Amino acid sequence: MKKFLGYILSPVAIIYFLLVLCIFQPIQWLSFKLGGYSAHKKSVDILNLFLTSSVYILGNSVTFINNQNLPTDRSIIFLANHQSMLDIPPLIWFLRKYHAKFISKIELTKGIPSISYNLKYGGGANIDRKDHRQSITELIKFGTRMKDNKWSAVIFPEGTRSKDGKLKTFQVGGIATILKKCPDALLVPIAITDSWKMIRYGFYPLNTFTAMKWEVLEPIEPGTKPIEELVKEAEDEVRKALGQ
Repeated sequence: MKKFLGYILSPVAIIYFLLVLCIFQPIQWLSFKLGGYSAHKKSVDILNLFLTSSVYILGNSVTFINNQNLPTDRSIIFLANHQSMLDIPPLIWFLRKYHAKFISKIELTKGIPSISYNLKYGGGANIDRKDHRQSITELIKFGTRMKDNKWSAVIFPEGTRSKDGKLKTFQVGGIATILKKCPDALLVPIAITDSWKMIRYGFYPLNTFTAMKWEVLEPIEPGTKPIEELVKEAEDEVRKALGQ
Protein backbone atom coordinates (compact mmCIF):
# COMPACT_ATOMS: atom_id res chain seq x y z
CA MET A 1 0.00 0.00 0.00
CA LYS A 2 2.84 2.43 0.87
CA LYS A 3 4.48 1.83 -2.50
CA PHE A 4 1.15 2.22 -4.28
CA LEU A 5 0.57 5.56 -2.57
CA GLY A 6 4.08 6.52 -3.62
CA TYR A 7 3.09 6.28 -7.27
CA ILE A 8 0.29 8.77 -6.61
CA LEU A 9 2.04 11.21 -4.26
CA SER A 10 5.60 11.18 -5.67
CA PRO A 11 4.85 13.42 -8.69
CA VAL A 12 3.40 16.07 -6.37
CA ALA A 13 6.40 15.92 -3.99
CA ILE A 14 8.94 15.93 -6.83
CA ILE A 15 7.29 18.87 -8.63
CA TYR A 16 7.13 20.78 -5.33
CA PHE A 17 10.83 20.03 -4.65
CA LEU A 18 11.93 21.17 -8.12
CA LEU A 19 9.71 24.26 -7.99
CA VAL A 20 11.30 25.31 -4.70
CA LEU A 21 14.78 24.94 -6.23
CA CYS A 22 13.81 27.09 -9.22
CA ILE A 23 12.14 29.79 -7.12
CA PHE A 24 15.11 30.13 -4.76
CA GLN A 25 17.71 30.38 -7.54
CA PRO A 26 17.03 34.12 -8.18
CA ILE A 27 16.34 34.69 -4.47
CA GLN A 28 19.81 33.39 -3.62
CA TRP A 29 21.40 35.47 -6.35
CA LEU A 30 19.72 38.68 -5.17
CA SER A 31 20.47 37.92 -1.53
CA PHE A 32 24.15 37.38 -2.22
CA LYS A 33 24.52 40.41 -4.49
CA LEU A 34 22.62 42.80 -2.20
CA GLY A 35 23.35 41.43 1.26
CA GLY A 36 26.49 39.33 1.00
CA TYR A 37 27.10 36.19 3.04
CA SER A 38 24.58 36.86 5.80
CA ALA A 39 21.60 37.46 3.52
CA HIS A 40 22.60 34.57 1.25
CA LYS A 41 22.83 32.19 4.21
CA LYS A 42 19.35 33.15 5.40
CA SER A 43 17.95 32.45 1.94
CA VAL A 44 19.67 29.05 1.91
CA ASP A 45 18.31 28.24 5.37
CA ILE A 46 14.75 29.01 4.27
CA LEU A 47 15.28 27.09 1.01
CA ASN A 48 16.16 23.98 3.00
CA LEU A 49 13.19 24.43 5.32
CA PHE A 50 10.96 24.22 2.23
CA LEU A 51 12.94 21.28 0.81
CA THR A 52 12.58 19.45 4.12
CA SER A 53 8.83 20.07 4.07
CA SER A 54 8.52 18.21 0.75
CA VAL A 55 8.64 14.88 2.58
CA TYR A 56 5.40 15.69 4.40
CA ILE A 57 3.53 15.53 1.10
CA LEU A 58 4.31 11.81 1.14
CA GLY A 59 3.14 11.36 4.72
CA ASN A 60 6.74 10.98 5.86
CA SER A 61 8.05 12.58 9.04
CA VAL A 62 11.30 14.26 10.10
CA THR A 63 12.34 14.16 13.74
CA PHE A 64 15.49 16.12 14.62
CA ILE A 65 16.83 15.63 18.15
CA ASN A 66 19.59 17.84 19.55
CA ASN A 67 19.88 17.59 23.32
CA GLN A 68 23.55 18.61 23.27
CA ASN A 69 24.65 22.03 24.54
CA LEU A 70 26.86 22.81 21.57
CA PRO A 71 28.81 26.09 21.29
CA THR A 72 27.97 28.61 18.58
CA ASP A 73 31.30 30.44 18.94
CA ARG A 74 33.46 27.44 18.04
CA SER A 75 33.88 25.39 14.88
CA ILE A 76 32.26 21.97 14.85
CA ILE A 77 32.78 18.98 12.57
CA PHE A 78 29.53 17.04 12.43
CA LEU A 79 30.13 13.39 11.47
CA ALA A 80 26.95 11.85 10.08
CA ASN A 81 26.10 8.55 8.47
CA HIS A 82 24.70 8.95 4.96
CA GLN A 83 21.62 7.15 3.66
CA SER A 84 20.08 9.50 1.10
CA MET A 85 20.50 12.87 -0.59
CA LEU A 86 17.43 13.78 1.44
CA ASP A 87 19.68 13.70 4.53
CA ILE A 88 21.01 17.14 3.66
CA PRO A 89 18.10 19.66 3.83
CA PRO A 90 17.23 18.86 7.48
CA LEU A 91 20.92 19.11 8.42
CA ILE A 92 21.19 22.57 6.87
CA TRP A 93 17.94 23.81 8.43
CA PHE A 94 18.28 22.39 11.94
CA LEU A 95 22.02 23.14 12.23
CA ARG A 96 21.68 26.64 10.76
CA LYS A 97 22.94 28.47 13.85
CA TYR A 98 26.26 26.59 13.58
CA HIS A 99 26.90 27.78 9.99
CA ALA A 100 27.38 24.19 8.86
CA LYS A 101 28.99 23.76 5.41
CA PHE A 102 29.33 20.66 3.26
CA ILE A 103 32.08 18.95 1.31
CA SER A 104 30.69 18.24 -2.16
CA LYS A 105 31.74 16.83 -5.50
CA ILE A 106 32.81 19.61 -7.84
CA GLU A 107 30.43 18.24 -10.49
CA LEU A 108 27.48 19.42 -8.38
CA THR A 109 28.52 23.09 -8.75
CA LYS A 110 27.00 23.20 -12.23
CA GLY A 111 23.52 22.72 -13.63
CA ILE A 112 21.36 22.28 -10.51
CA PRO A 113 19.10 25.22 -9.63
CA SER A 114 19.78 26.67 -6.15
CA ILE A 115 22.02 23.79 -5.10
CA SER A 116 24.87 24.60 -7.51
CA TYR A 117 24.74 28.31 -6.65
CA ASN A 118 24.93 27.58 -2.93
CA LEU A 119 27.84 25.19 -3.40
CA LYS A 120 29.74 27.86 -5.35
CA TYR A 121 29.13 30.76 -2.98
CA GLY A 122 28.10 29.26 0.36
CA GLY A 123 31.60 28.71 1.73
CA GLY A 124 31.86 24.92 1.65
CA ALA A 125 34.45 22.76 -0.10
CA ASN A 126 34.01 21.48 -3.66
CA ILE A 127 36.45 18.71 -4.43
CA ASP A 128 37.50 16.90 -7.58
CA ARG A 129 37.77 13.25 -6.59
CA LYS A 130 39.96 12.59 -9.64
CA ASP A 131 42.48 15.24 -8.58
CA HIS A 132 44.03 14.41 -5.20
CA ARG A 133 46.05 17.62 -5.04
CA GLN A 134 43.00 19.80 -5.72
CA SER A 135 41.00 17.91 -3.07
CA ILE A 136 43.62 18.40 -0.39
CA THR A 137 44.11 22.08 -1.29
CA GLU A 138 40.36 22.70 -1.19
CA LEU A 139 40.01 21.01 2.22
CA ILE A 140 42.91 23.06 3.60
CA LYS A 141 41.26 26.28 2.39
CA PHE A 142 37.98 25.12 3.88
CA GLY A 143 39.61 24.39 7.24
CA THR A 144 41.08 27.89 7.22
CA ARG A 145 37.66 29.45 6.50
CA MET A 146 36.18 27.43 9.34
CA LYS A 147 38.81 28.66 11.78
CA ASP A 148 38.61 32.30 10.67
CA ASN A 149 34.78 32.49 10.69
CA LYS A 150 33.90 29.95 13.41
CA TRP A 151 32.00 27.97 10.79
CA SER A 152 31.21 24.27 11.03
CA ALA A 153 31.32 21.35 8.63
CA VAL A 154 29.07 18.37 7.97
CA ILE A 155 31.02 15.35 6.77
CA PHE A 156 29.77 11.93 5.69
CA PRO A 157 32.82 9.84 6.68
CA GLU A 158 31.49 6.64 5.09
CA GLY A 159 32.44 8.17 1.73
CA THR A 160 29.25 7.01 0.04
CA ARG A 161 25.65 6.55 1.07
CA SER A 162 24.31 3.31 2.48
CA LYS A 163 21.46 1.96 0.35
CA ASP A 164 20.18 -0.35 3.09
CA GLY A 165 20.91 1.70 6.22
CA LYS A 166 23.85 -0.44 7.34
CA LEU A 167 26.69 1.73 8.62
CA LYS A 168 29.97 1.63 6.70
CA THR A 169 33.41 2.25 8.22
CA PHE A 170 34.22 5.92 8.84
CA GLN A 171 37.22 7.23 6.89
CA VAL A 172 39.73 9.57 8.56
CA GLY A 173 41.37 11.44 5.66
CA GLY A 174 39.22 14.53 5.13
CA ILE A 175 38.63 15.03 8.85
CA ALA A 176 42.36 14.93 9.60
CA THR A 177 43.08 17.45 6.84
CA ILE A 178 40.50 19.92 8.19
CA LEU A 179 41.74 19.49 11.77
CA LYS A 180 45.25 20.48 10.70
CA LYS A 181 43.93 23.97 9.88
CA CYS A 182 41.14 24.06 12.44
CA PRO A 183 42.55 21.97 15.34
CA ASP A 184 40.02 23.13 17.95
CA ALA A 185 36.95 21.99 15.98
CA LEU A 186 34.64 19.92 18.18
CA LEU A 187 33.72 16.51 16.76
CA VAL A 188 29.99 15.79 16.96
CA PRO A 189 28.45 12.55 15.64
CA ILE A 190 24.96 12.53 14.12
CA ALA A 191 22.91 9.36 13.65
CA ILE A 192 20.46 9.40 10.72
CA THR A 193 17.85 6.66 10.93
CA ASP A 194 15.68 5.29 8.11
CA SER A 195 16.04 8.07 5.53
CA TRP A 196 17.15 5.32 3.11
CA LYS A 197 13.66 3.86 3.30
CA MET A 198 12.20 6.91 1.57
CA ILE A 199 14.14 6.02 -1.60
CA ARG A 200 14.19 2.25 -1.20
CA TYR A 201 12.47 1.98 -4.64
CA GLY A 202 14.61 4.73 -6.18
CA PHE A 203 13.35 8.24 -6.85
CA TYR A 204 10.10 6.92 -8.31
CA PRO A 205 8.06 5.96 -6.55
CA LEU A 206 9.24 7.59 -3.34
CA ASN A 207 8.20 5.67 -0.27
CA THR A 208 5.39 7.01 1.92
CA PHE A 209 4.57 7.16 5.66
CA THR A 210 8.18 6.66 6.71
CA ALA A 211 9.39 7.97 10.06
CA MET A 212 12.92 9.39 9.72
CA LYS A 213 15.14 10.60 12.55
CA TRP A 214 18.26 12.75 12.90
CA GLU A 215 19.93 12.65 16.34
CA VAL A 216 22.88 14.73 17.50
CA LEU A 217 25.08 12.64 19.79
CA GLU A 218 27.63 13.33 22.53
CA PRO A 219 30.44 15.65 21.35
CA ILE A 220 34.06 14.49 21.30
CA GLU A 221 36.94 16.83 22.12
CA PRO A 222 39.77 16.86 19.55
CA GLY A 223 43.38 16.31 20.56
CA THR A 224 42.60 13.90 23.39
CA LYS A 225 43.49 10.81 21.30
CA PRO A 226 44.94 10.06 17.86
CA ILE A 227 42.50 11.12 15.14
CA GLU A 228 41.92 7.51 14.10
CA GLU A 229 40.66 6.67 17.59
CA LEU A 230 38.45 9.77 17.77
CA VAL A 231 36.79 8.97 14.45
CA LYS A 232 36.32 5.36 15.53
CA GLU A 233 34.69 6.62 18.73
CA ALA A 234 32.31 8.75 16.65
CA GLU A 235 31.52 5.76 14.43
CA ASP A 236 30.81 3.60 17.47
CA GLU A 237 28.42 6.24 18.86
CA VAL A 238 26.50 6.36 15.58
CA ARG A 239 26.45 2.57 15.31
CA LYS A 240 25.05 2.31 18.85
CA ALA A 241 22.35 4.91 18.13
CA LEU A 242 21.35 2.97 15.00
CA GLY A 243 21.16 -0.26 16.95
CA GLN A 244 23.91 -1.87 14.86
